[in-house]
Order: sequence, then C-alpha cells, then structure tokens
Amino acid sequence: MKSNTGVMGGFYVISEWIMRFSLSNLLWALYNLPIGLLLLSLLYLENNAGTLYLMVPLIVLLPFLFFPATTALFAKAREWVRKEEDAGHTRAFLSYYKENYKTSFVGGLILVIVWGVLIADIYYFSSRNELLMNLFMIMGILVFVWTLNLFSVIVHYDMNLGAMFKHSFLITIGSPLLFIAVAISSGIILYISLYVFPLMIPLFTGSLVSFLSFSAFYRLHLKVSSKTS
Repeated sequence: MKSNTGVMGGFYVISEWIMRFSLSNLLWALYNLPIGLLLLSLLYLENNAGTLYLMVPLIVLLPFLFFPATTALFAKAREWVRKEEDAGHTRAFLSYYKENYKTSFVGGLILVIVWGVLIADIYYFSSRNELLMNLFMIMGILVFVWTLNLFSVIVHYDMNLGAMFKHSFLITIGSPLLFIAVAISSGIILYISLYVFPLMIPLFTGSLVSFLSFSAFYRLHLKVSSKTS
C-alpha cells in the first residue's frame, strides 16, 4: 500500500480521486449519451416546431437510461464515502447499474411524471401569475433535493420503492441542514458546469453531485443511527 504522507503522497491521493470521479462520470455520461445528444439538439433548434419531436423521445429515455445510470453513480459515491474501495469491496459501475435497474426504472417513471407536472405548471404560470410561478419554482428546488436524496436512499437501504419515496421525502423536509447542504452544493456545481466550465459535465459534474449529496445524506444517517442505538 502506497504512503499518503508528504507532497508526493498528497499528489497521489488527489490524482486517485480525480481518476475515480472522472472514470465514473465518463461511464455515466456514456450511458446517457442518447439523452445528451437530444439535449444538444434542443439547444440548437432554430424554431419551436421540432421541439415536441425531440422532447417525446427525451422524456421516454429518462427512466430507461438516466435514472438507472445515476443510481449506479450514487452507488459508486457510497463506496467512496464509506471507503469500501480501501477495504477491497469495490464493484463495477455496470454491476450497480444492473442490480438497481428495476427500482430505478420504476422510480424514474414516477419522477418523470412529477417533474413533468411541475415544469408544465411553471411554464403555464410564467406568463399568467408571477406569484404562483415563483411558488412552483420553490417547489422545484424541493423536488430536486428530494430526487437526489431518493438516489441516496435507493443505494443505501433495502426497502420497497414506496418506503424509499416516503423516507427520502421525510428526510428532505425534516432535515434543514441536509436540505441546505444538498441544494447549495449541487446548485453551485450545476451553475459552474452550465455557465462557467461546460467540460465539467462529461468529466466531473455527476460524480461530484452524487458524492457531495451522498456525503450529506450519510452524515445524517450516522447521526440518526447513533441516537437510536
């Protein structure tokens, strides 16, 4: 085992973490390649006529690709946070992808409906009622954090899907510190990725969001476990 002390040890640790994040994120991006291509096509559309033709396959692909791949990414983040790789318990990205596929797919279907209704409400009220639009925007932040917490719950607990939705929602609204940590850390990473350094998206965005989100979730889990034990 290599020493992690001194300058060279520090460089080794940093390079190891960069490799972990980038490799897992590249795999995640590869699994979501069709979705990424559709999103790029939407960005470069010069008229709204083709938007519907691109939105339909994009929405259909989300439960099949995005949610299972993101769950696998959170499972890798769980390894890193719990230091399972150091104990020789590391598993392949594909292994996690297959293991959680059914749960992620069904959960993805439900979340696509929730997000679809929310986005439709924001779009509808954007030109009709600013107060309601802002209310739905706030709800969007809540659903965003809830979604990330759901990924953490899926990879950490052995529950049925209904219990996972309930538990992730309860910790989202019941733990202000967790909510703030997940919302702010993810928001900063997404802002930098979208507006400052877009190359982060295929290299680090997903893995950083999953790592920081699961880290905050796991701290809460350990805190609750210590109180109940």
